[in-house]
Amino acid sequence: MTALTTPVGTDALADLARSSVSLITSLQHPSGAYPASPSFSAYQGYSWFRDGAFIADGVSSAGAVDSASRFFDWCQQMLVERRSRITEIVEAAAAGRPLPDDRMLPTRFTMEGAEGDDDWWDFQTDGYGTWVWAAVAHAERHGLDIARWRDGIALSVDYLAATWSRPCYDWWEEHREQVHVSTLLCIVAGLEAAVRSAAVDGDRADAARGAAAAARDLVTRRGVHDGHLSKWLGSTDVDGSLSAAIAPLGVIDATSPLGRASIRAVDDALDVEGGVHRFSFDTFYGGGQWPLLSCMLGLAYAAAGDRPAALARLQWAARTVTPEGYLPEQVPDHLLAPERRAEWVERWGGVATPLLWSHAMFVRLAVELGVITPEAAGEGA
Repeated sequence: MTALTTPVGTDALADLARSSVSLITSLQHPSGAYPASPSFSAYQGYSWFRDGAFIADGVSSAGAVDSASRFFDWCQQMLVERRSRITEIVEAAAAGRPLPDDRMLPTRFTMEGAEGDDDWWDFQTDGYGTWVWAAVAHAERHGLDIARWRDGIALSVDYLAATWSRPCYDWWEEHREQVHVSTLLCIVAGLEAAVRSAAVDGDRADAARGAAAAARDLVTRRGVHDGHLSKWLGSTDVDGSLSAAIAPLGVIDATSPLGRASIRAVDDALDVEGGVHRFSFDTFYGGGQWPLLSCMLGLAYAAAGDRPAALARLQWAARTVTPEGYLPEQVPDHLLAPERRAEWVERWGGVATPLLWSHAMFVRLAVELGVITPEAAGEGA
C-alpha cells in the first residue's frame, strides 16, 4: 500500500459523515427498507438484507436509532411473512432432501416486501446472519429490548442452521458453486449474536451454537491459507469482504495471528494507495476500487490498533466523493480489467452513485475514529 500524500481535513471528513447519515435516512422507504441505490438501474427499487444490515449498523453507530430499528422491523416482517416457507426448507433439510436453490429465501426484496420477478443471482445466505448480528449490536449499543425482533431472529436461526454449509453466491453474486469464507463468518456472527442476546433459547439456541461452532471449525480447516482467511474453502486468494469478519462483525480477533495475517493479506493483494479492490480477478466495471471495502479494511486496522492506517482508508474514501456529495460503489482507478468496463456501462449505465452502503461504511469508520460522535450525527442530522 502506497501512503496517501494529500490528507483530507478532519472538518471535511466530519461534514461528509454527517451528510451521509442525512442522505441515508432521507432515502429510507416508509416500510423501513434502505434502497441499495436510488437511481442505479440494476439496484433501483430493491433492498438487500446484507447491504441494509451494514447500512443500519452505520447509522445506528451515529445515533440514528429509529432509522436502524425500522430497518430491522422490515427484515422481521420479510421473515414472518415467509414462515411456512422456512419451515418447509428446514424440514426438507432435516429429512435429507434439501430443496433446490431456487426455493431458498432470496437475497433482496422490493421496498414493499415483494420478491423480484427478474433474473438475479438470488441464493445468498450471508444476509440472514448479518441482519441478526446488526440487530443485536444495535440493541446492545442503545439499550433496546431485543424481544422486538425475536420472531425474525428465531426464523433466521432456523434457516441458517439448516442451510449454512450449502454452496451459494458470494457477496458479489458470483461463484455459486463455492462455499465462501465471508458468507460463513457472516452466518457465525449472526448465530453467535442470537445466542448472546438470549433472543433464542432451548433447542434453537443449541442449534445456533452447534452450527456456529461447525462453521468456525470448517473455516479453520479449509478456509485458511498461509495463515490468513481465504476467499472460499480451498482457495489461496483473498477477498475484500474478509475485512468485515474482523470489523465490524468481530468474528475474528484483529490482534490474533489469523486476524493480523488476514489484514496484511487483504492489504497486500487488494489495496492500492488506500483503495481496495473486491478480488484480484474482478472484471465488474473493469474491476475498480470500492470505498466501502476501504472503510472495512480501515475498521479492521482500527480494531488492530493501527489508527494511521485506518484514517488513511477513510481519507481515501472521502476523495471519491462526487461534487453532489455522493459516494459511489466503485471508482475506475487502477482498474484490474480496463477492457471490460465499457460492456458494463453499456449494460447498466454508470456506476451506482450514490451507493448507500458506501456512505454507511464511511460513517461507521468515522465514528470508530472519533471523527464524529453520535450526539453530533444522529437522528435528523
